[in-house]
Amino acid sequence: MRTRWIAEMVILCLVPVGLGACAWFQWDASALLSFVVAVAAIVLFFVDFETSKPALRQIMPTVVLAALAAAGRILFAPIPDVKPVSAICILAGAVFGRRCGFMTGALAALVSNFFFGQGAWTPWQMYSWGLVGYLAGVLSAQGWLDHKPILYTYSFLSALVFGLIMNGWYVIGFVHPLTWESVLLAYAAGFPFDVIHGVATVGFTAIIYCPWKQKLVRMREKYALSGSA
Repeated sequence: MRTRWIAEMVILCLVPVGLGACAWFQWDASALLSFVVAVAAIVLFFVDFETSKPALRQIMPTVVLAALAAAGRILFAPIPDVKPVSAICILAGAVFGRRCGFMTGALAALVSNFFFGQGAWTPWQMYSWGLVGYLAGVLSAQGWLDHKPILYTYSFLSALVFGLIMNGWYVIGFVHPLTWESVLLAYAAGFPFDVIHGVATVGFTAIIYCPWKQKLVRMREKYALSGSA
C-alpha cells in the first residue's frame, strides 16, 4: 500500500517538475515536452488504477460522478469560470478515496471536452482536475475535510491550484520571451478568473457536499465500496 502511494506521488509530481524544468532551461519545443510529460503522468496513473483490478461496482461511482461533473461543466458553459467540476471532484475524493477523486476529475475533463473541443489543453485539464480530487482524498483520509472551514478553504485553494497549472501550461507554450516580468503578467491576467473559479467552487461545495456526501457514504457502506480506490 505504501509503495503504491509513493508511486502515485512520483507520477503526480512529474507534471510540476516538468513544467519547472521547461521554464528554467527554456528548452526549444518546451510546450511539446511539457505536453508529453502531462500525458505520461495521466497514462501512468490510469495504468496504476487498472492494475489494481477494481470490480465493476468500484468503478461505477467514479463513472457516475465524472459524468455529473462533465454535465455540470456543459450546463454552466455560458458563465465563465463558474463550474461545479472541482466541487464534484472534491466530493468524489472525500467519499471514495484519492484515486477515485483523480479519475473523476480526469474523466470529467476528457468527456466534457468532446463538447468544448479537444486540444493540447485537454491533458492539462485532466491532470489539474484530477489533482484536485486526489488531494481531496488525501485530506479526507486525515479527517480534515470534516471541518467546514478547512473544506471551504480547500475548495477555494483548489481553484487556484488548477489555475496555477493551467496558466503554467499557457506560459510555457505561448509566452515568449520567457522572463519573470512576462510570467508575472500572465499569471496576474489570469488571477481574477481563478478567484471567480474559487468562489464558485466554494458555493457549489456548500450546496452539494453535505447532502450528496451523506447519500454516497450510505451507498458506499451498503455495497461495500472501497473508500480508497
